[in-house]
Amino acid sequence: MKYTKLATAIAVGMVSTYASAAGFQLLEQNVSGLGNAYAGSAAVADNASTIFFNPAGMTQLKDREFSGGLAVIAPSFKFSDNGSSVGRLAGTGNGGDAGQTGYVPNAYMSWAINKDLYVGAGFSAPFGLKTEYSSPWLGAAQAVSFDVKTYNFNPSVAYRVNDMVSVGAGVSWQRLEAVYKRVVGVGVAGVPGAATAVFPASPLTASISGESTGWNAGVLFNVSPETKVGASYRSTVNYNLTGDITVTGPSSVLNTAGTSGAKASLTLPDTFIVSGTRQLSKQWEILGDVAYTGWSSIPKLDLVRSSGVIAQTLDTDFRDTWRVAVGANYRYSDAMVLKFGFALDQTPVKGASTRLVSLPDNDRTQISTGAQWKLANGSTLDLGLSYLFIDRASIDNNQSSATQAANRGRVTGSYDGSAWIVGAQYSVPF
Repeated sequence: MKYTKLATAIAVGMVSTYASAAGFQLLEQNVSGLGNAYAGSAAVADNASTIFFNPAGMTQLKDREFSGGLAVIAPSFKFSDNGSSVGRLAGTGNGGDAGQTGYVPNAYMSWAINKDLYVGAGFSAPFGLKTEYSSPWLGAAQAVSFDVKTYNFNPSVAYRVNDMVSVGAGVSWQRLEAVYKRVVGVGVAGVPGAATAVFPASPLTASISGESTGWNAGVLFNVSPETKVGASYRSTVNYNLTGDITVTGPSSVLNTAGTSGAKASLTLPDTFIVSGTRQLSKQWEILGDVAYTGWSSIPKLDLVRSSGVIAQTLDTDFRDTWRVAVGANYRYSDAMVLKFGFALDQTPVKGASTRLVSLPDNDRTQISTGAQWKLANGSTLDLGLSYLFIDRASIDNNQSSATQAANRGRVTGSYDGSAWIVGAQYSVPF
């Protein structure tokens, strides 16, 4: 447990994440797959990061291996207004660029107990989100910023059943931290005169966190010397989060009425991946991937005060999604492999009415390239680069209310989004 706490402490100091896959999922659990847009992720098994994507792949590794990497994600989300109506907290301004550059680290180690039994452990950040609007921002009553981080520690085991079949499984200790900020300032329920009182615009911050566990499992088939097929599953993770809500504006009445303890329940989605790789020749290899994510586990998020009153509901109404990726590797020389990839990724957001200003997500297309160098002592260096084309996202989120305290206005318009991802990873047997 002390090692888990140490890893978390280190990560808290260095990680600021933005979702690179649809929703707020992070695919960058290694960089060796980035150049292929993560095609073949559950079948490649060429370094210790297979612990996350398919633990059965450890049977393809050397006796002891370490892999560590860092991905940098630079997104852009720019809002264009089309007749928003934001009520008593009306403001102007499109909030600048809500995209925030983030950093996603990972580290893995595997050991062979004997020729068929392997154990390993990994540290990663499977979900993350950060959006932040600059002032002035007309949607400030709905959200100014939203920052979600997860830290995942994943001990795993793998067993080679025979030359064709390997199986693997693991457990995950996971921590989630979320900070949500918006502006409040109109009458507060339960305060004398609240029906007509208008308080100065004040920052509200909700901070919640918690820990939970999950599990993952996978199978790898060596169909032939040229062909591998893998399948893996990661379970849902159920959270009971606790924290507090604070209001820190110039009105002591609003500050007192708006400040309390807070709690929320959240179930992060499960994922299922089927992958394949095929060596076509000495130079060329092709890779494929089909992934399912059960985002419908988050129909909404209720932020509840310690009194039991719901402070706010985020009506996400998420749907389950699919992601399809294809990739190719070209062996330029014995020391260098060039990588290419393409992916289509569905958003869990159903439409404009349930799109949140804190998650202006939409379907995306990913194009990737990268390279892998073999270095001394069997070590490898991977570099990857991706660009995400995010479809223009319409929004018509109506949180208006006849009750002033609940009136967060109606944000109507569209988002233009994109992202760059670059990363490096070092892997070494020892």
